[in-house]
Amino acid sequence: MITTATAENKSVAQELMELAEKHGAHNYHPLPIVISEAKGVWVKDPEGCKYLDMLSSYSALNHGHRHPAVLKALIDQAKKVTLTSRAFHNDQIGPFLKELSELTGFAMALPMNSGAEAVETAVKTARKWGCLKKGLAQDQAEIIVAANNFHGRTVTIISFSSDEQYRRDFGPMTPGFKIVPFGDAEALRAAITPRTVAFLVEPIQAEAGILIPPPGYLQKVREICSQSNVLLMADEIQTGMGRTGKMFAFEHEGIRPDVLILGKALGGGVMPISVVCADEDVLGVYKPGDHGSTFGGNPLACAVARAAIKALKEENLVERSARMGEYLMGKLNALKSGYVKEIRGRGLLVGIELHASAGGARRFCEDLMRRGMLCKETHEHVIRLAPPLVITEKEIDWAFSRLKKVLGG
Repeated sequence: MITTATAENKSVAQELMELAEKHGAHNYHPLPIVISEAKGVWVKDPEGCKYLDMLSSYSALNHGHRHPAVLKALIDQAKKVTLTSRAFHNDQIGPFLKELSELTGFAMALPMNSGAEAVETAVKTARKWGCLKKGLAQDQAEIIVAANNFHGRTVTIISFSSDEQYRRDFGPMTPGFKIVPFGDAEALRAAITPRTVAFLVEPIQAEAGILIPPPGYLQKVREICSQSNVLLMADEIQTGMGRTGKMFAFEHEGIRPDVLILGKALGGGVMPISVVCADEDVLGVYKPGDHGSTFGGNPLACAVARAAIKALKEENLVERSARMGEYLMGKLNALKSGYVKEIRGRGLLVGIELHASAGGARRFCEDLMRRGMLCKETHEHVIRLAPPLVITEKEIDWAFSRLKKVLGG
């Protein structure tokens, strides 16, 4: 499915990459490819070469590239009004919040833009709740997080990261956080003090290499938080909106957090929008002026998110994620490769961990790119696979044939 690039066209992509490298800060290490067109699960470069997207922009493209209904909502809304700020009401935010409440089961939501903004909002919410509802003195609230977490890149968020690179040279760090091992409920129990207001956790740690906690972990965490009057805050920015074969990953253990953080796929792959969802006893702590965002809840993003939610439901994309994920895992588990240490996954969120002797996952991702399949390494030794939920069995077969050639087996 890949066409041969001409030398003339090849220079177009090279020139574009050189421009980005020359004028942009080098905070990313992208694969050497320029994407200029995209639809569904397929993308093209300026030379017309076609690639299968098995990354989905880190789960922001659960609906696939340029989903027709989501794109229509974007265009229709852009013709009417795009931004009002929260100084005024708009005709999209109310219906969006209502439909989001029906989707999540939470009574209220606070919309922001990026995932990191939503996590920051959740941190502020937990601290304010601690003062107003738990009776803590000012500046005493403490939040517990899990080791190997990834919740964003702001100074406060990296302050509770256990990854040294995320923190180095960016200090001083924000105080008020404790780190416990991921998957160890008893470590959480031991870390809780009268000052603890929340436990912030990803149900599956995607950025850390698709790390899935032991069965029953979230149930124990829910019990501990309830007993200790501590908010359980689930960061589902990457795992939510059908990615793991359930609408939300916490549903795999039949629990309900106190706070749910969503982003990425909520914007249908075309607009940034994020939310913090909770009931009134938590989000009701805010009064006008406490928190805000000029673009948060803008009508363009809300209209797009409404279309994204509707498409997830009407097209049964959550069920499709479970079915296609099972099919993909079945193929991968049959792979016999000396490079592969472990394969982990739930729904269409899969990590292929390689032995250290394999020389890192980057070279395999580059080889797969040359064969027409796009994925990305994470934490050096893991190949992350997270295709759009609209992927078909035939397309999974196509991807697997490339994986088999690159990894062997």
